[in-house]
Amino acid sequence: MNKLSQERAPIYEALQNFRRKRIVPFDVPGHKRGRGNPELVELLGEKCVGIDVNSMKCLDNLCHPVSVIRDAEILAAEAFGADYAFLMVGGTTSAVQSMVLSSVKKGEKIILPRNVHRSVIGALVLCGAIPVYVNPECDKRLGIPLGMKVSEVERAIKENPDAKAVLVNNPTYYGICSNLKAIVDIAHKNNMLCIADEAHGTHLYFGENLPVSAMAAGADMAAVSMHKSGGSLTQSSLLLAKNTVSEGYIRQIINLTQTTSGSYLLLSSLDISRRNLALRGKENFKKVMEIAEYARKEINKIGGFYAYSDELINGDSIYDFDRTKLSVFTLDTGLAGIEVYDLLRDEYDIQIEFGDLGNILAYISIGDREREIERLVSAMSEIRRVHSKEKMDFIVPEYISPVVAMSPNTAFYAEKESLPIDETKGRVCSEFVMCYPPGIPILAPGERITEEILEYIKCAKDMGCSMTGTEDPYIEKLNVLKGEF
Repeated sequence: MNKLSQERAPIYEALQNFRRKRIVPFDVPGHKRGRGNPELVELLGEKCVGIDVNSMKCLDNLCHPVSVIRDAEILAAEAFGADYAFLMVGGTTSAVQSMVLSSVKKGEKIILPRNVHRSVIGALVLCGAIPVYVNPECDKRLGIPLGMKVSEVERAIKENPDAKAVLVNNPTYYGICSNLKAIVDIAHKNNMLCIADEAHGTHLYFGENLPVSAMAAGADMAAVSMHKSGGSLTQSSLLLAKNTVSEGYIRQIINLTQTTSGSYLLLSSLDISRRNLALRGKENFKKVMEIAEYARKEINKIGGFYAYSDELINGDSIYDFDRTKLSVFTLDTGLAGIEVYDLLRDEYDIQIEFGDLGNILAYISIGDREREIERLVSAMSEIRRVHSKEKMDFIVPEYISPVVAMSPNTAFYAEKESLPIDETKGRVCSEFVMCYPPGIPILAPGERITEEILEYIKCAKDMGCSMTGTEDPYIEKLNVLKGEF
């Protein structure tokens, strides 16, 4: 087979050919190129609904790709320095879960930081693997969890030599990176896989002077959110893998949960975005870096706000920092991060990525321009002038060490009861509690509920954080295991 060029976009090209043929649809979807749903056409346009089609021979099949989707995956693998790439239409949640399910089985151990996305622990609920947490340090001023210390990973491996895999966040939501290459080497030396949640690291594969990507560091698998910093449509993602894992087995795992009706809008957006990054990613992310650096400089001039960067690097728990991340500490203005988040949205029509108790994150990527940065900086300057209060001297830490009573799988499926949240202290939780975004659980199934955790949940609710994960939509009750554990 002739080598494909990164200038090609096989799925996009196949859809263009399909459109020209004007094929009469007696298949799904039922809107029949939009004719049956004119309001949908008005919202999305004829071009969009016209290629919202189902799998057919000329367009390949996501569950068992042999032609254009297969070609798109080969090009993606090459562009990202992987041996295999899988197009994912269930978001990076689906990619992360497939990665974990491909690495560990019921009763097997996986070493990971506790500040993982809910998708990781969700995968443990599904497969019954046992988490061994490497508790990250917390920056006392910023109140954010840091990376995994190499010495802590070594300790966890020494205490759990039967573990099958190590998972690393690369980077965290805030831009913090662990020493991924060293962790990969340690895992491999001990016959373990090393896998990476790179939901926030697409740009690491194409930018310069950025932290190392998972594939470049030698990791076995990585889940990459193309829709976050890569420019594809929301819910589209990639799962990358090296030949140290079975391509066929990963595909089988993916097909356990991923739809058999993959959206060609999402698939073509992955294809086109990969081509864009392969051809122009270097220059695009150079610009992103310049914009982020400019924004940091201007925000730090305001006073009260602290936009942090690679000055945090300590060579260990903060081995590197992703300088495209515009993370800003807000408490010196007397305002919690979630308060600044709300002010920006409600009074200045600026939607940032998230606000927690002490920080905000403005996500900067290939679609941003200087004029939007100027608007953000101006709004933050006015917020500080108009809304600042007496400086807060205390912050509830973003990371609370969990007390693990049993595996997430056992707790989630165990007999449970719903109790008022104030009556749950000392009980074992059987569901998730988290602020979203970023979606890092405050509580996960199998963890004991402590006074510190209850205080954190109350504080987050009072501050207006968006709370998710519980069966009770108002977070007034929690599901806990029946009986004493």
